[in-house]
Amino acid sequence: MQITDIKTHIVNPGGRNLIFVEVFTDEGITGIGEAYSVGPDHATVAAIHYFADWIKGFDPTDIEALWARMYNGSRFPGGSVVNSAISGIEHALWDISGKALGVPVYKLLGGKYRDKIRVYQSAGGGTPEALAESALALIEKYGYTALKIGPHPPGSDTMPYNEVVNGAAARMKAIRDAVGDGIDIGVDAHAKIFQPARAIMMAEAIAPYRPLFFEEPLRPENIDALGNLASKINVPIATGEMLYTKYQFRDLLVRQAADIIQPDVCCAGGILECRKIAAIAEAFYVPLAPHNPMGPVATAVNVHLAASIPNFLILEYIPDDMPPRRDLVKEPMKVEDGYIPLPTEPGLGIELNKEAFAKYPYKDWNRGFPHGADGSMTFI
Repeated sequence: MQITDIKTHIVNPGGRNLIFVEVFTDEGITGIGEAYSVGPDHATVAAIHYFADWIKGFDPTDIEALWARMYNGSRFPGGSVVNSAISGIEHALWDISGKALGVPVYKLLGGKYRDKIRVYQSAGGGTPEALAESALALIEKYGYTALKIGPHPPGSDTMPYNEVVNGAAARMKAIRDAVGDGIDIGVDAHAKIFQPARAIMMAEAIAPYRPLFFEEPLRPENIDALGNLASKINVPIATGEMLYTKYQFRDLLVRQAADIIQPDVCCAGGILECRKIAAIAEAFYVPLAPHNPMGPVATAVNVHLAASIPNFLILEYIPDDMPPRRDLVKEPMKVEDGYIPLPTEPGLGIELNKEAFAKYPYKDWNRGFPHGADGSMTFI
């Protein structure tokens, strides 16, 4: 079997674009994957097609060798665009391999370690009361045993920081009082705090409500600063969505800068690379809570990864049961009582619904940045 072609599809069901990858073979088996939408999405697509010329004619089941060909052949590997492109292609190679052998992908990764994958969703709300109502509604609908919130109250980029911290404590108290002690609550600062001293203040404010983790209290560039922070607070630090490959996660773990790591299978290097990251983390007694804000294919890929690793904790999840996201695949994976059951179909167990893509065309987008009233950048 040989790779004959690679195609990409950019769709926008709302918010950000999703980049789907198809890898074709001369035996008629097609695999799908999803690359991360890092912002310059046409650059990621261009990288995918650039790599296509490197791997056409090769056996798609030689995944380790093809990954090395793309990664090591790049002049400056490790960036978001290159790793997102490699990741999306790599998913499709696993899908092909599973279909060729007639087994789910997790069977090729050592088999299943668990029968279902625990997931969480983010609750929203501008006020503590609205946040609590959102949390209860999500638990009622999907049976979640865990949720995540953003700690910053609306308008926090222009508030005195003591007011921000008090607002975060109020939000955490409201959701804890609403859901009780049996539900885990993650807190995601989205790397917006910038200053370690302020991160300490935030951690102390939310600690009484027993957060599952404190995600991205600082940006990841200065791992020493993050490690120093970890030694000073008593809530678990989670990070990793902006880190790529085993090399960057190795540095994070050696510095003991995270209690939970969050690699993203769509930009950290793909399934096999994330499995290597998990193995390194296992030696440090650190669990994985994979970052997963992308589309339904990404969720399927994460389910197979999570099924196969012993130190999996929980998976981020965005529901795919309602349009427009529901339209993108023929049958999305479903949540039952807060868990996704493992698929039994060969490959990833999910297929694109390309007929619907024309309804959701590409849109320019960027993550944005908080600004002051005078247009200056405001750091909180």
